[in-house]
Amino acid sequence: MTQHVPTLDIRRFATDKENFVAEIGKAYTEFGFCGISGHGIPDEVVENTYKVIKQFFALPTELKASYAKPEQGGARGYTAVGVEKAKDSNHPDLKEFWHVGRELDGAAPHPSLYPNMWPAGVPGFKEASSTLFTELEKLGNRVLEALALYLQQDQHYFADKVNYGNSILRAIHYPPIKDTATQSIRAGQHEDINLITLLVGSNEAGLEILRRDGSWLPVTTIEGTIVVNIGDMLQRLTNHVLPSTTHRVVNPAGMAASEPRYSIPFFMHPNPDFVIETLDSCISEKRPNLYPEPINSNDYLMQRLEEIGLLKKAKS
Repeated sequence: MTQHVPTLDIRRFATDKENFVAEIGKAYTEFGFCGISGHGIPDEVVENTYKVIKQFFALPTELKASYAKPEQGGARGYTAVGVEKAKDSNHPDLKEFWHVGRELDGAAPHPSLYPNMWPAGVPGFKEASSTLFTELEKLGNRVLEALALYLQQDQHYFADKVNYGNSILRAIHYPPIKDTATQSIRAGQHEDINLITLLVGSNEAGLEILRRDGSWLPVTTIEGTIVVNIGDMLQRLTNHVLPSTTHRVVNPAGMAASEPRYSIPFFMHPNPDFVIETLDSCISEKRPNLYPEPINSNDYLMQRLEEIGLLKKAKS
């Protein structure tokens, strides 16, 4: 039987809340992924952002490299091809990317919240990407409200836990593949670090998720649908009630390998000082607590950034 990642209309959360919450919970417990339609984000907001990121990635390599901040773990600005890799992989991913974070009004509430960088010579980059960041954060908050109810929490449980989260809008460019014999792929199999990820506007083939039976399922989406998946922080908080599903972006076959691919995921993070401690509602006799030791979310993030090559490991 052919399986598809389910798609749900987020507007039903207001009109058919109980059923919507049950259905989104079922989607995530089965797949870890769900398509969200009816979100209200204007097409032009997405299109404008894709337009400016394509202009940026077309800039000379030396100019792009001038915006790299490896000492920040790539938290803001540019990261080149060959830097990031999947956890436990020996082969770097075939991608370059740019990170946009939260725009700060005054002093940062946590030292890990770095100010944004903006590339010169790309008109409208700041306006387009900041607008999309805001829209995706609003949608992410609505998804978290539904998940809070599914987890038997107050609907607004996450509100004061993500209000200054270290969330990231990542603009990705997968360049044309020149060496088809390479052992690297565009994004090696991995799980996301954060709470939830919202993937917008990428209708190109390549994204696959690992099913429970060990096979890979290509993710195809309807135009305008935003794919939202669970990350490891939420998996840990919920004691795997909401699983973080392994996924990858495979290299295309044939002539398609000579074409670039672009993607814009939004990684929604909790506040840097949030302590990830298993929810009581997710612990039972049949589901003992897998994480008896709580961990600060920023400490967890730093550990994971070391594992994927974005931060150098501290010398012991």
